[in-house]
Amino acid sequence: MKLKNRLLVANFFIFGFIILIVIIIYFFPLAQIIGSSMAPTIQNEQWVLTNRLAYVFNEPKRGEIVTINHDGELYIKRIIGLPNEEIAISDQQLFIDGIPYSQRFITNAYHFWTHDIQAVTIPNHSYYVLGDNRRFSNDSRNELGFIDYENIIGRAEFIIFPLSSWQIIQ
Repeated sequence: MKLKNRLLVANFFIFGFIILIVIIIYFFPLAQIIGSSMAPTIQNEQWVLTNRLAYVFNEPKRGEIVTINHDGELYIKRIIGLPNEEIAISDQQLFIDGIPYSQRFITNAYHFWTHDIQAVTIPNHSYYVLGDNRRFSNDSRNELGFIDYENIIGRAEFIIFPLSSWQIIQ
């Protein structure tokens, strides 16, 4: 009888562990960053944990870093413009609806440099995203264009690897 109870408990823990792994893989997927487009915030070869549940009840916000599915490829970028806003960059100054916007998350002038961008209005249900390292980023300025809401996988929450780099992403 004791052996049967132990087997039942062991099966319960194994089943629970498998369910936990499936939940983590589906709702909190990991992504490895390849390239320097998000430097200095996220570095090449760091691993990031994404929260797929972040936008179940909330809309993405300006400044959040998101994981994006674009034509089957994964990208990680920062949301700069929200639906129906007008975005422009002139002489390194970002304008949102004609108002200068301070990008506090960029701390290095080298990474900040970008060419001028003529005013463009973001379509409904779409977002304008940029990499923090503007010099070396494929983003809404070029290859990615506007990002539809349904292509946003989730919000990047944590850098988890290497362990020495562990931190909450802001």
